[in-house]
Formats: sequence, C-alpha cells, structure tokens
Amino acid sequence: MSDPEPSRAEEFRRAHEGANVELAYANPKTFLKAPARDVTNLGDVDATVLGAPFDAAASNRPGARYGPDAVRHASGWWAYLSGYKGGLTNMNTATQVDFSDLNLADCGDIPVFPMDREKTAESIAAHVATAADQAFPVMIGGDHYCTYPAFRGFAEGTDADDVGLVQIDAHTDTAEESPVFGEQFHGSSTRLIAESEYSDYEHVSQVGIRGYESPNFFDFVEDTGLDLYTMRDVHEQGITDVVTEAVEAAAADTDAVYVTFDIDSVDPGVAPGTGTPEPDGLSAHQALKVMEILGTHDAVGAADLMEIAPEYDPTKATQTLGAYLLVTLVERQFAE
Repeated sequence: MSDPEPSRAEEFRRAHEGANVELAYANPKTFLKAPARDVTNLGDVDATVLGAPFDAAASNRPGARYGPDAVRHASGWWAYLSGYKGGLTNMNTATQVDFSDLNLADCGDIPVFPMDREKTAESIAAHVATAADQAFPVMIGGDHYCTYPAFRGFAEGTDADDVGLVQIDAHTDTAEESPVFGEQFHGSSTRLIAESEYSDYEHVSQVGIRGYESPNFFDFVEDTGLDLYTMRDVHEQGITDVVTEAVEAAAADTDAVYVTFDIDSVDPGVAPGTGTPEPDGLSAHQALKVMEILGTHDAVGAADLMEIAPEYDPTKATQTLGAYLLVTLVERQFAE
C-alpha cells in the first residue's frame, strides 16, 4: 500500500522552515512549553511543575490564584528563544544552555477547593508527594499558605526525616494565631513547617525580611535558633554571602532543603504584582542571584514561587521576573 499523500498543511510546513518555530505566545501554556503529563507518570523526567491556584488563605489583597497561569505564559519566551536559536548563552553566568535538553514536564494545576482550606491542603500534599517520589517538584502558587502542605508532601514523598527550609520573603510567616484568620493562613506557613515532624526553626533560614514583625521578635529568633537575614543584612553583607550561609545552615543535619520564594521579597517597584507589598526589597539582580546560588546546591530538592497576583501589575513585569527566577533555578539544576 502506498503512503498517503501529504496534506496541504504538511506540505506548507515542509516548505517553510519558520512554520516549525513555536512562538512564545502560541499553543497551550505549560512552563517552558514542556509536555503536559499526569502527576503519576513522571518516571523519566528531571523536574516537574505544578500549579496551586489558591489564595483563600491570604490576609491582604487576593489574586495569587492567577499566578500559575501568568508565570507559565511568561515562561514561553525562554522556550521560544532556545528553540529557534538552537540553545542559548546565559549572559549572566556565561554558560551554555539548551532548554531542549531539560527533561521537564508540567502536571497542570493541583485540584483546589476555594471554600475548604483543609481539603485543599490535603490535595496539595498528596500531589506534591506523588511528584516528589519521581522528580524534582516545582510549585507555582497561590498564596504562601500552600507552601506548608507542599513542604509536607515533599518530605512524605521522598521519605525524608528532616527537611530544611530556605525562605526568601519580606515576612517571616511565623504568626501563632490571627483572631480573623485563625491558626492556618498565609502568615503562619513557616510556623506550621517548623512545628511539623519534618523540621524545626533551627533548620529554617529566612532571607530578605523587612517591615514589621511581632513585639520582641529578635528574642524569638534567639530562643528558637531561626537563621534570620533581614534586608539590612543583605545590604551590608551582600546577597551572595547571605544566601550561601542561609542554604548551608538549612542543609546542615537535614536530608534535603525545600526552597520557597515569595515574590514580595522583591521590591514592589520591580514586582508590584503581589498581595502584600513591602518597600525596600530585593532588586531583580539580587533575586536572580538567589536562584543562581540555590540552583547549584546539591541539597535543594524542591522549590516553589508564591504570591504572584498579576492583576496588580498591568506591565506584566512581576510574572516575567517570576518565570525568569524559576527558569534560572531549573537551568542551574538540570540544563547546564
């Protein structure tokens, strides 16, 4: 039997090389245009992306539920560049990168229940645990409460006894209880992690903290052993030394390190699209440097990017920076 005649579409694609270039804004939006996969089918990938479109635990402006879609959309730019150039030179690190060599999958969004925080937490933990058993999980939020069940899921999925936390953030998220929001909301995620069976404050490192915290907070830091670096520490010591010290402290005597990057750690003049902005944050250069350093540390086993609320940034600069941060992390981990 003879082969069927090619269709007109096939003939056109064969005749025009540019027809095989996928534009940044074309086709379904997965992170870095990675193939879509079910979370149970990740045995042959290095890293996988999951969205957590949940912001019902936020105490200020809502909108982080739209973060996963916005970051995925923005990430298409780097996939497009790498695809049509046949690889890239990272001008910041002077390294050669080809995203086609990055074995990445996108599992879509985790099922969330906007009126049921507890069920949402169980869903996040279950899906991250399933992913972590097979690949390096990267979660895009969503408000920062989602980090707590994701952290728990990572520990459970990897059978880790002790997991360190590196938290890049404007706020410590160590609130005991809010008379309005209760004991579990986006201002309590780090406390919940530190009080869990998988970690404690001595294995938590925080970078970029600023603004205001509870009375006598520095006494709390001394009593608990929390590894704290304020923005003033960043200004005085430099971002490279601070992040290097922070990840080493979190990695000491633990099985792995979970990285959480709250976009409000970045100055709102650079990244205004977030629910709780604080002045005097990280610059874009400092934020990218953070991911360069963390992306080369062997102990880092999972990461998330939280609190991007794109509706507050009509320029789309916030989600663009957010995508670049995750691109930098997975590039340093898997694509160099």
